[in-house]
Amino acid sequence: MGGAPVLVACAHGTRNPTGRRLIAELALAARAVRPGLTTVAAFVDVQPPTVVDVVAGLAARGTAAVVVPLLLSGGYHVHVDIASAVAAHDGVLAARPLGPDDRLVAVLHDRLLAVDADPRDPNTAVVVAAAGSSDARSVAAVEEIADLLQRSWAGPVTTGYGSAAQPPVPDAVALARKAGAERVVVASYLLAPGHFHDKLAGAGADAVTAPLLPDPRIAAVLVDRFDAALASPDAAASMTP
Repeated sequence: MGGAPVLVACAHGTRNPTGRRLIAELALAARAVRPGLTTVAAFVDVQPPTVVDVVAGLAARGTAAVVVPLLLSGGYHVHVDIASAVAAHDGVLAARPLGPDDRLVAVLHDRLLAVDADPRDPNTAVVVAAAGSSDARSVAAVEEIADLLQRSWAGPVTTGYGSAAQPPVPDAVALARKAGAERVVVASYLLAPGHFHDKLAGAGADAVTAPLLPDPRIAAVLVDRFDAALASPDAAASMTP
């Protein structure tokens, strides 16, 4: 495999135009973090080009690549879709997803401050709202984010999901109120606007935060995932012609 490895920024895909723009800008922001880095976009659903096609095209040209999931946890898309696309070719690695990471927690905390949620108020509950997955590893990753946020939050921090996992976000909001919270804020643990974020407005919370993007800290996480994959024990063997 010749030349510097390409970073394949692999997102879920969305029909939301703002979501599409923010994901595209994230891939470009990685170049600002690492001048000279080549990035290309790929998707696992909804919009082209597919990660299978992108990886196959790079491999056919003899270009080494690292697929970094622009996903916040490791569910089916990471462990099946991306893993199988990468396994089909030499010279291609898969990085771990963006989350969990302390920097994502910091962004989440800032989004909460932006809707006037008070981290010192024990009566303000936070529901960390994720897309959801039937994969236990994905659920555990979201719960880890909630646990990390709880360290800087006086009120209770729990989790809710848009699909597949339990509890659904509206149920998590209702449970927080039942437990005595005077104010319940949904922290959108989603990268960008789209189907799941749109649903949060109807969850019954007092406020809903904006998604994580845009934020330069996320581009830094993206580049770190790329570097970590290249430094892994499997990288040397995979990148050798």
